[in-house]
Amino acid sequence: MPVKFLGIAATNDGSETTPRSGAAFDKEYTLRLARAHEEHGWDRVLFAYGSGSPDPAPAAAYIASRLDRLQILLAHRPNVSYPTFAAKTFATLDQISGGRLTVHFITGGNDHEQAREGDTLSKDERYARTREYIRIVKKIWTTHEPFDHEGEHYRFHDFVSDVFPVQQPRPAVSFGGSSPAAYAAGGAEADIYCLWGEPLEKTAEQIEAVKAAARAAGRTDTPRIQVAFRPIIAPTEELAWEKAHRTVDAIRRRREAGVVRHHRGTAPENTGSQRLIAIAEAGERYDRALWTPTAAATGGAGNSNALVGTPETVARALLDYYDLGVDILSARGYDLLDDAIDFGRYVIPIVREEVAKRDAERAAARDAENAAARDADATAEHTADATAERAADPNAAHDAAPQSLAAVRA
Repeated sequence: MPVKFLGIAATNDGSETTPRSGAAFDKEYTLRLARAHEEHGWDRVLFAYGSGSPDPAPAAAYIASRLDRLQILLAHRPNVSYPTFAAKTFATLDQISGGRLTVHFITGGNDHEQAREGDTLSKDERYARTREYIRIVKKIWTTHEPFDHEGEHYRFHDFVSDVFPVQQPRPAVSFGGSSPAAYAAGGAEADIYCLWGEPLEKTAEQIEAVKAAARAAGRTDTPRIQVAFRPIIAPTEELAWEKAHRTVDAIRRRREAGVVRHHRGTAPENTGSQRLIAIAEAGERYDRALWTPTAAATGGAGNSNALVGTPETVARALLDYYDLGVDILSARGYDLLDDAIDFGRYVIPIVREEVAKRDAERAAARDAENAAARDADATAEHTADATAERAADPNAAHDAAPQSLAAVRA
């Protein structure tokens, strides 16, 4: 199966290791970073959402109108707008981009962050609202006749949109989370299910949980799986590990200085961050290249586990996840621009080449199996025809008996 790469569409050059050099929305930098992704082999970039951050939808429209190939993953929280409004926004953006939009719905895993914009629902209530929201948006995208809706969280009457997506029947829906409620919601509604980078064994467990939730929802298909990492690469293993330790030191300094704004409380509320912290407490290194101190240093904040090594090592680590069934690989460095270029130049080509080889080998194996099955069917059919002919011709049966008897005597 083809592999896709997702990068970040930041609106400024700040990260966990360095302060931004300009405004929160730096138009020139936003375009420069997106163009670097398009020119270096990335398929899509994420426009993330934060309560005080620049609105990702117009930022995405700005990029879509200036680049020709790069696809857009737009993060959206259902609490910030009514689904009728959001569905029109998404359809308009899909028109602007020429059909390059995917929408990532965020339920919200932190009460304090949600309350910043007036959302006071509990976590379970938020998941129920998100499921209802996604269903409404899908219906608006695909319905050309006015309809009413009477739900738990939304009610409206006689609505029909006059703008529809380019993509038919609709753009893809992306969703993430690591709790049972998240699996249930995403398993039922998502086309793409997003996970944070964890050890291979735990990632495999999460993939099975998503598949089980999809089956429980009555689906005959399952969501595609996306996994996110923070790659730290260098020409040699020694240099990569030196870079990794410098990165963690920089994260800790900024966090201790209080210049990185984070949520109130000492422990994260969302299951995904809790899992990252537990994994970090259990060990620093897993599998081929997974390294957890970056997650520990941020308190399990979002996509924060690293893959450390040379481009070849990191590529092989990503292929391990591909072999689990992950076909969308999300990566974001700490120097957003330079790391996007380096990853695109040195890691993406290796992964794509190996995936193409594996796909070709699997296709050849399937062709061989199909050919063997056809030969077996042809042999069975020939034997059945011969048996039927002997049964229909008594002389043939009579002649065959002495031959068989002679063979026994011999």
